[in-house]
Amino acid sequence: QVQLVESGGQLVQAGESLRLSCQFSGGVFSIFSVTWFRQGPGEERDFVAAVSWDGKRTDFADTVKGRFTISRDNAKRSVYLQMNTLKPEDTAVYTCAARLGYGDNASKNKYLYWGQGTQVTVSS
Repeated sequence: QVQLVESGGQLVQAGESLRLSCQFSGGVFSIFSVTWFRQGPGEERDFVAAVSWDGKRTDFADTVKGRFTISRDNAKRSVYLQMNTLKPEDTAVYTCAARLGYGDNASKNKYLYWGQGTQVTVSS
């Protein structure tokens, strides 16, 4: 059974950087596109960033463009979210999800597998 496990979340100060990891197991990682979503307190779960199965395409929410990057290492079966210049409004539970195909990445119903999430807290 496919499992996704996130790690790397912690409390940081505004302006600092953090890298989240999403570890995949139980399936053929290289056929899945992976996306990071986040859910802040009292908010909906929102799209953050996506990377295609081959790593050649990426997609970002406007709120994180220029600050966040996403990458994957198929040999390590992992996807990474590098978050720079963090802001208090980035505070959320960050969750990775996997799907087949790519495109319309914000549509949550396209995702087959979800992790449990990792908490990121940015203090001002």
